[in-house]
Amino acid sequence: MDNAKMILNKDYVVGPVDKRIYGSFIEHLGRAVYGGIYEPGHPTANKLGFRQDVSEMIKELQVPIVRYPGGNFVSGYKWEDGVGPVDKRPRRTELAWSTIETNEVGTNEFMTWAKEVGTEVMMAVNLGTRGVEAARNLIEYCNLSQGTYYSDLRKSHGYSQPHNIKTWCLGNEMDGSWQIGAKTAEEYGRLACETAKVMKMVDPTIELVACGSSGSGMPTFAQWEATVLEHTYEHVDYISLHTYYGNQDNDTANFLAKSVDMDAFIKSVVATCDYVKAKKRSKKQINLSFDEWNVWFHSNEADKKIDRWSIAPPQLEDIYNFEDALLVGSMLITLLKNADRVKIACLAQLVNVIAPIMTENGGSAWKQTIYYPYLHTSVFGRGTVLNTIMKAPKFDTKDFTDVSAIDATAVISDSNDEITVFAVNRHMEDSITLDVELNGFGQFEVVEHIVLEHDDVKATNTKENPNNVIPSNNGNAIAEDGSIKASLKNLSWNVIRLKKVK
Repeated sequence: MDNAKMILNKDYVVGPVDKRIYGSFIEHLGRAVYGGIYEPGHPTANKLGFRQDVSEMIKELQVPIVRYPGGNFVSGYKWEDGVGPVDKRPRRTELAWSTIETNEVGTNEFMTWAKEVGTEVMMAVNLGTRGVEAARNLIEYCNLSQGTYYSDLRKSHGYSQPHNIKTWCLGNEMDGSWQIGAKTAEEYGRLACETAKVMKMVDPTIELVACGSSGSGMPTFAQWEATVLEHTYEHVDYISLHTYYGNQDNDTANFLAKSVDMDAFIKSVVATCDYVKAKKRSKKQINLSFDEWNVWFHSNEADKKIDRWSIAPPQLEDIYNFEDALLVGSMLITLLKNADRVKIACLAQLVNVIAPIMTENGGSAWKQTIYYPYLHTSVFGRGTVLNTIMKAPKFDTKDFTDVSAIDATAVISDSNDEITVFAVNRHMEDSITLDVELNGFGQFEVVEHIVLEHDDVKATNTKENPNNVIPSNNGNAIAEDGSIKASLKNLSWNVIRLKKVK
């Protein structure tokens, strides 16, 4: 059995975890809203039509923020269509996904749902077909108390109190040719700057996210980021990153190493932000909003067969397997390793659409394999990320060299009496003994060692078999002579929870 060593020192930290790093995303796409969070007539639906079986699963995840309403959808969205009496709302052709949008759920309904599940909302404004004026009106509608046209309009719609939304996205993937109203970096940078200025005139307490590249493979990356930030630097607080990974080649080892690419992407964007900071002689630091990330490829072929202009069709319904959960675990670890600059992140998406939760219309809801690493990090990964020194066996894959067989990080609670180690053994064949050296922390004991493992990397959870891939607390971590020792099975996700001995 190979050995690995993790060295932790209480004085060496990456930075505090912003709880929004565990955010998610609901877009008006497929069955995310209609048939996902919202299904009037479902046996569990409340009086507003929101499915309570889904809500309970979301509450368990402790999702701190949800991005809404898109995504590609937002670049053609007229927010006024989704407020006021439901029976007077128009049906629209939704050009991003070639469907019909009924507008049964809009801003007010979504804010009500968010409050019910205990999450904040990260609202996106349309900078594709619209711009400064529509964004100004929307923030007035949402955040001002009363006494203006749009705040009073909200009150007339039955919402007396302002929604007080504090995090806003300035459009979505505006560099993408697929985007309605796609723009050059200069065009978008100017529009985003002017929109940001006006939105903060209405509510100076908000934070704003400028659109970064749609992915690191875009031909304009990272010049896009540099140009956009040169226009917006003093008016925005974050720049966005998006990435999705797939295993189209059925190469598990290479697939599980793709979090290495995610880490490089983050560091490249940080470098670009700091370049613009230096160029502008600014004292302000721009941080990162990784507001779309996940595995996405399983549903690509099925999506080609969906009829145009249908309502809430089953789009982007990836059925996730065990190896997907392992990569999602590594992607969460990567976000934590960069917690000094990544302050917001959104697993895309939350229900049905490339999601940890799946539903059957009129029927049951179940947890996909990726639900579990997301759950564990969200619940146990609050506090401060420790600077981890890792010594582990390495391997090469088709696209990556010197990949650490153990991908791991650790978070210490704000009270300093709990440490949680998150670790993926991505070695295809070998179990590895991990020795966690605790320097300066005092004595800790093992509370539990959670393990997600399966003999079949392609194993999935389904409606018929929802518990095929689920975690157990049968890990073997023990405290011994001031360190923690654990055997990590090959291809496994591990959560080692430690508590200070009093």
